Amino acid sequence: MTRAAPEPRKTLDPDVVAQWLARHPDFFVGREGLLQQLRVPHPEARGATSLLERLVADLRSRAEHAEGRLEQLLDSARHNEAQYRRTRELILALLEAEDGDALGQALATQLSEHFQTPAVALWCSSALTDREAHPPQPPRHVLDDHTTQRLSCLLDNRTSRCTRLTRSDWQRLLPHVPAPEKGGSCALTRLAVGEPLGYLVLASPAPDHFRASMDTLFTEYVGDVVARLLARPTPSDHG
Repeated sequence: MTRAAPEPRKTLDPDVVAQWLARHPDFFVGREGLLQQLRVPHPEARGATSLLERLVADLRSRAEHAEGRLEQLLDSARHNEAQYRRTRELILALLEAEDGDALGQALATQLSEHFQTPAVALWCSSALTDREAHPPQPPRHVLDDHTTQRLSCLLDNRTSRCTRLTRSDWQRLLPHVPAPEKGGSCALTRLAVGEPLGYLVLASPAPDHFRASMDTLFTEYVGDVVARLLARPTPSDHG
């Protein structure tokens, strides 16, 4: 009598098994011993490890990632708080300034000490400076046609902008600050409250300190505050 050939061994499709286990998450309830027999690849070394050890390793990795993420969030919160405090001190100092010259000095001091901005120029229209008893003192200056044209050219029809400064531009726009050999970089913004009042220039001798890709929200914010303070009526206006 001829013996029948053995039936081919059937192998389960791993994807089918995975789908079945996903639909039956309680399969291992009461079968904890089976969990201890399962072997899975070790995440950091060759060979296999138990499923429980792999789960512990995965949980530890997730905890470390979460801890690193939390530290990043805390660093960001600390930075934002420090930035808020510096900005608050700047605005309060500007509000306390009694006149245009004091405003310019407070602006230059605060930006230098708290915002790593070593050079500042505040260019005011003659309509503002003509009503004052004395000529403005640096970092304030009176706008002339040539400076207005150069600032407008650098802004390129924008309200504010970060850009490089040549040495000649530095000498023109920041005449009270010695010009670096190779120029530098700056953030520019227009000053206006209904009508043009001038320009604010924040500058650094480092060519990449104010990069073209940088956001100018802070510069515009400071410019808005400065413009409104410059536009305030002076005691002579009431006389």
